[in-house]
Amino acid sequence: MVSLEVRNLSFSYGATSVLKNINMKPLPGKITAIIGPNASGKTTLLKCICGILKPIEGSVLFEGREISKIRKEELAKHIAYMPQENPAVAFLTVFETVLLGRLHSLSWRVSDEDLEMTLKTLESLGISELSSRFLSELSAGQRQLVYIAQAVVHQPRVLLLDEPTSNLDLQHQLEVLDLIKELTSEMRITTIIALHDLNLAAKYSDEVIVLNFGRVYAAGKPESVLSEDMLRAVYGVSAKVNAHDGVLQITILNSIRKRLAKKKCG
Repeated sequence: MVSLEVRNLSFSYGATSVLKNINMKPLPGKITAIIGPNASGKTTLLKCICGILKPIEGSVLFEGREISKIRKEELAKHIAYMPQENPAVAFLTVFETVLLGRLHSLSWRVSDEDLEMTLKTLESLGISELSSRFLSELSAGQRQLVYIAQAVVHQPRVLLLDEPTSNLDLQHQLEVLDLIKELTSEMRITTIIALHDLNLAAKYSDEVIVLNFGRVYAAGKPESVLSEDMLRAVYGVSAKVNAHDGVLQITILNSIRKRLAKKKCG
């Protein structure tokens, strides 16, 4: 059953159009990766889906209801959003930070269930030993795990992640996405991730949506979307796409625009 649907969504910042007629039906238990060049609208789309931004046209539906008609407190129980930048709050411990993921209204009072779910989430993500440490004391990779824990501690139906692997080394990128893949499958979450790294999108996503100038250029399984023709048309690069052990591997060869510029100069 589809719990989330985006219908004919368009968004503008003033006179500047950012998203145009976006449609998508991501599935529970699956990861949908949103890719595209810089300023293609990836972050804006995530903010429209979670209700931070209001589209000028179209709608976002959660279980058949427009999110604009759902109370924010109720919506926060079902849709979790992890932005690209999460500044560390020096005076909060890991436990307190994750516990705040249970906050749905200003009248919230901590219950035994809140405390129990926080402990369980820390344990399931393998970071319970960090619970008493302050965020400012953690590495970038550890902080990302804490913010993921904060996003899933209230067991959301929809998880929106904006560049969750940014500023992480290769090992931590894989560890974070392995964890997200596992949580998505086990908890039947509808997960949407904005990514820059195309090889990570190929490895971890069940569906890929390519945005270009605010429009959906292509959508489908990674093997049908991540093609050499798409990379040339959308990213302006020459590339080789090969499959290894059932996973696509993309090798960027050179920039088409630079090559054309050299020819003109010659």
